[in-house]
Amino acid sequence: MNPFSSGTRLRDMIRAIRACKTAAEERAVVRKECALIRAAVSDNDNGYRHRNLAKLMFIHMLGYPTHFGQMECLKLIAAPGFPEKRIGYLGLMLLLDERQEVLMLVTNSLKQDLNHANQYIVGLALCALGNICSAEMARDLAPEVERLLHFRDPNIRKKAALCSIRIVKKVPDLAENFVNPVVSLLKEKHHGVLLTGIQLCTELCNLSEEALEYFRKKCTEGLVKVLKDVVNSSYAPEYDISGIADPFLHIRLLRLLRVLGHGDADASDSMNDILAQVATKTESNKNAGNAILYECVETIMSIEDVSGLRVLAINILGRFLSNRDNNIRYVALNMLMKAVSIDDQAVQRHRATILECVKDSDASIRKRALELVYLLMNETNVKALAKELIDYLQVSDQDFKGDLTAKICSIVEKLSPDKIWYIDQMLKVLSEAGNHVKDEVWHALIVVITNASNLHGYTVRSLYKAIQKSADQATLVRVAVWCIGEYGDMLINNIGMLDLEDPITVTENDAVDVVELAIKLHTSDLTTRAMCLIALLKLSSRFPSCSQRIKNIVTQSKGSLLLELQQRSIEFDSIIEKHQNIRSALVERMPVLDEATFSGRKTGSILAPAVSTINSASGVAISAAAPLVDFIDIGADEPAAASPTSSGGNFLQDLLDVGTTPIPSQSGKTEAQKSGTDVLLDLLSIGPSPPQNSSSAPDLLSLSQDNKTSVSPLDSLSLATVPAVQASSTAMMDLLDGFGPSPPPTKDNGPAYPPIVAFESSSLRLTFNFSKQPGSPQETHIEADFTNKSSDVYTNFIFQAAVPKFLQLHLEPASSNTLPGNANGAITQKLRVTNSQHGKKSIVMRIRISYKLNNKDVLEEGQISNFPRDL
Repeated sequence: MNPFSSGTRLRDMIRAIRACKTAAEERAVVRKECALIRAAVSDNDNGYRHRNLAKLMFIHMLGYPTHFGQMECLKLIAAPGFPEKRIGYLGLMLLLDERQEVLMLVTNSLKQDLNHANQYIVGLALCALGNICSAEMARDLAPEVERLLHFRDPNIRKKAALCSIRIVKKVPDLAENFVNPVVSLLKEKHHGVLLTGIQLCTELCNLSEEALEYFRKKCTEGLVKVLKDVVNSSYAPEYDISGIADPFLHIRLLRLLRVLGHGDADASDSMNDILAQVATKTESNKNAGNAILYECVETIMSIEDVSGLRVLAINILGRFLSNRDNNIRYVALNMLMKAVSIDDQAVQRHRATILECVKDSDASIRKRALELVYLLMNETNVKALAKELIDYLQVSDQDFKGDLTAKICSIVEKLSPDKIWYIDQMLKVLSEAGNHVKDEVWHALIVVITNASNLHGYTVRSLYKAIQKSADQATLVRVAVWCIGEYGDMLINNIGMLDLEDPITVTENDAVDVVELAIKLHTSDLTTRAMCLIALLKLSSRFPSCSQRIKNIVTQSKGSLLLELQQRSIEFDSIIEKHQNIRSALVERMPVLDEATFSGRKTGSILAPAVSTINSASGVAISAAAPLVDFIDIGADEPAAASPTSSGGNFLQDLLDVGTTPIPSQSGKTEAQKSGTDVLLDLLSIGPSPPQNSSSAPDLLSLSQDNKTSVSPLDSLSLATVPAVQASSTAMMDLLDGFGPSPPPTKDNGPAYPPIVAFESSSLRLTFNFSKQPGSPQETHIEADFTNKSSDVYTNFIFQAAVPKFLQLHLEPASSNTLPGNANGAITQKLRVTNSQHGKKSIVMRIRISYKLNNKDVLEEGQISNFPRDL
């Protein structure tokens, strides 16, 4: 006999496949067997059809295509005998699913088998329908399944209930047909039928509010009684698991009671006693008991309950935290996170245990416990919990330090009772895990330091001592260098001593040593070294005796391969050597930011309004009158929204929205602005729609104005070359002479370009004259001439301009701030524009001109897009 004939038994085929040593041999055996099965199908071999289908199912499980055997399933289902139907239904469930159109042919066979006199054939049909039922089949066969819920055999009732769950999920409109039959199932003594009836009842409650209200009134007390009987039942070998009677039924009952009790005080009140009994009598030394207790806690937390029962539930979760099983501890932490919003005080009692979980060896337990500790923090316990977390930070794994540091910083910043505690805790974090601290955190710390004027001396001394021990923490080095540069004189003179600290002896050279060590440290990045150069520039004014030493240190960076460091070194060296007369004004201390930025921490913010200012805090221009702004990146043809910032007096308030469509002014003038404020007006808004606020800190567009030059944030390390100090035009020009690598170009250099009228209104005309320096096609020099066409005199004249990111704009001081009338005189101002997309994109510019007319503020604005294309 051919070993691979259609009459071969399934086990012989399995042996032949297992004997194959390679995948190719296995494929050959399967192909040969499939060919024989196809031949048998073509010959309509009825005697071995069930055996062939059994082989096909095994081949299907191996991953080979068996679609050609689908019709064989239908033929076996239609056969009269039970063995053929069994294989046919098994193949139907394995080889087909509800998406197959061939299922339409099996509906009639299923209907006949559901009405069959043999209960085993009925059971086969119910199993198949429960696994592959589609919406069309559910509508056609729902009456038969509903009738079988009252069948005499409990196994059929159980299968009918499971099949009913599939039907109501596929067609929710049929749910009301099963409401009345399921009530009788909830009174069953047979645990299998009762379990499936509870599942069907739970599904109906989730699908229909009417069914939920019906079951609340009709079944709540009965279900409570059933649960009480199960809890108090004696030993039954059929249902016992680890000494607990049918834990599966326990859990299903508790889940259904949770659904019925949620949002209903009467139903919740009726189940309080039994829930307390389950919580107290269930053993917790076995996994089955822990599963029941967990579901009991879930139910207690979900229903309308009194606080006493919730405390009992949270105590159970507290016991779970002491369990050696990580899975049990993890689910307990998850449940406690939900319970915090319900009963915070009850969870607070388990603080010590939760803190121990933060130190667990399992990473998932640590992270979940840390999140829970964060939720438990409040004003009363923040000091104790923060101390525990910071102490653990010293010994925690490197992989966990990032998450732990972020949570500690957020907690301290959000809940700090006073500034000195905030500064102390942040210094500890910086000393232990400064490399894991994000930029916005140390930016916010500097904001707080600037606001705490009585703590400047204490802070700089604390940072000096901390950096001696933790010089490898980059963030700590940045904050320390910044503070030493700002408050170095307070460090060496022990100014602002507090009662809790002892005086220290620090010389001027010691302070410079710290900065020098930081700039030479091989781990210092570009940002840190740039901050060190700025700190040295400031110390050169504060410590005149060390000026030459500082100059030597700054000079060492002139040959740096990093362009920004090289540029800063050259500029700062020029300031130290040639401009001692204005150096002290140039390196004045940073202005104190608005105190509201610190109080904003109580709402959980991270001092967002002051971040852009702190980014610029590392710049040279530190005069209180100088606005420091971030750059805004806006393309010439892409309007973008900007967010307003406000950090006091003269700081810029609204950033720019640059587009391509100019906004026409009304008669060249706007209404008089509100008086009584020195804050700059909204800077430019271009495009067909007004700018929208954005919560993110803008950093895209370079702004310039008369006598005030924007300084980029240290993060981008693009330092402007004009100090923001109030000085005469002559002094400013003298200062510029020492900055750039080449002197400013003159009008005569480069090819000539015709002048253009850049802007004109009924009262004002702006003319641009262009020139270029040979060898620098990207750089354009512009001389702006402002002419007053009216008979009035304009005072406090200020010109502002903005350009997209691919352009760089530098404004020199205007020749005057008073513009006489009748074109008797003009104000001139020089601009320098560098086009990084020269030859690809043309220059565009948005301007704003403000002045006073008869003591009233007037504003004119527009867009200039008629620049020569080859500029």
